[in-house]
Amino acid sequence: MYFLKGAIATINPALVVIESNGIGYGLHISLNTYTAIQNLKECKLYTHLHVKNEGSNVSGLELFGFHEEAEREIFLKLTSVSGIGVNTARMMLSSLTPIEIEKAILNGNVALIQSIKGIGPKTAQRAILELKDKISGTSSTSSSTGMIQQKMGVQDEALQALIALGIARPMAEKALGKIVGTNQDASVEQMIKLTLKSL
Repeated sequence: MYFLKGAIATINPALVVIESNGIGYGLHISLNTYTAIQNLKECKLYTHLHVKNEGSNVSGLELFGFHEEAEREIFLKLTSVSGIGVNTARMMLSSLTPIEIEKAILNGNVALIQSIKGIGPKTAQRAILELKDKISGTSSTSSSTGMIQQKMGVQDEALQALIALGIARPMAEKALGKIVGTNQDASVEQMIKLTLKSL
């Protein structure tokens, strides 16, 4: 499941229940998403299904929902860092916007990341070290949050296409990041072509 669309049955700052085809889906959400959808009757959320493990056994499933694709992508990047689980990543996205998190990582702002509950100095430094290259190019120097999110959406779409073409994610992310840095107004198709040529 990549996204879910339906009527909002119940909502609070941490959880929303969306009714779709007679089934109620409970999705864990951040304050960013809550703020965006709290007054809506229907919404579309991008999703991530997290498998909870206890040792070698699956102990449960958790469904997370995101109002913007950009928020989902930064959530997945954050949870790839050792020491940052799904709940900590959601806490980060409830404390800062995706753009603020990306800027903090790009600028090496350990203090800002460490100010989030559950994040210690070592984890903050690790997040910056591991994610700086992965998000370079997704945030531009534009002061418009909407424009940044739109560019992130274009880059994410191009990244997914490159992976589908058989390019390893780390290689695709690195090559695409360089392309975006010098071709900020490129379309998805142009980004894919330029990236493939650079590999």
